[in-house]
Amino acid sequence: MKHLIALLLFFAAQASAQGSVLGEDTCHLDVPCVVGDRSYHVKEPDGWDGVTPLPVMMHFHGWARTGALPVQHDRISGHTRRRDVLLIAPNGRNRTWNFRAGSPDVDFADDVLADVIARYPVDEERIFVSGYSFGSAMAWRYVCESGDDIRALLAVSGTLRRQIGCAEAPQVVRHVHGLDDTVMDFPMGPGGDVLHPVRLWREQFECGEARDDGPYQIVSWLSFNRYVWDCPSGQVIFDLHPGGHFIPHGWLGRMLDEELGREPTYP
Repeated sequence: MKHLIALLLFFAAQASAQGSVLGEDTCHLDVPCVVGDRSYHVKEPDGWDGVTPLPVMMHFHGWARTGALPVQHDRISGHTRRRDVLLIAPNGRNRTWNFRAGSPDVDFADDVLADVIARYPVDEERIFVSGYSFGSAMAWRYVCESGDDIRALLAVSGTLRRQIGCAEAPQVVRHVHGLDDTVMDFPMGPGGDVLHPVRLWREQFECGEARDDGPYQIVSWLSFNRYVWDCPSGQVIFDLHPGGHFIPHGWLGRMLDEELGREPTYP
């Protein structure tokens, strides 16, 4: 993503000169913003003044969905809109993602971020990348190949398997997965190692032993056990729960609260 910096700064200046948001453009929610022959969806936070720079969360939708779903989903946009975060949701080709190495979807996501910075004043120190299911695997792929300028990966129930090293990486990796996930099967490690799902990032960041922060709850009907690695080149946070394949209520909001230095709230 470093090769985009000059372009992004140019776009930011252009956006500022035009009053931050391109007034003649009406893309919003189910009306997509067009980038080349592709598109993405966007939702601004509640009460935004149109001028203040915004943290951004780019969320990759699940299989057979489009970006129109995340920008109207209570467990996704329901959290970003309350936390002064701009939500953007790219549309995968044929409602899915190519998360293999060298995927053209990585370049597309770079183009989406550049277009967002052309339209909005963006806090470039607080760009988050998220995804669910196939979209989570795509989020992993994106930060693996273009993540040096990303503050944090916020990934739900989807990983890259058999991956050895990444060219780039975010500053922080936050991943949540359910032990009873049978859709994107829980990637159990040898000997029943439940910490295996984040092995790629532990190796990438040269991590040592995990710190077990014990259980916590966001809602009363689901408990997480948190494991944290404070590593020489990054931080890994893994929240493990006993459930299946879903976006846990409040999890994305809690992760944004922690990253933004806010008192955690629900929703």
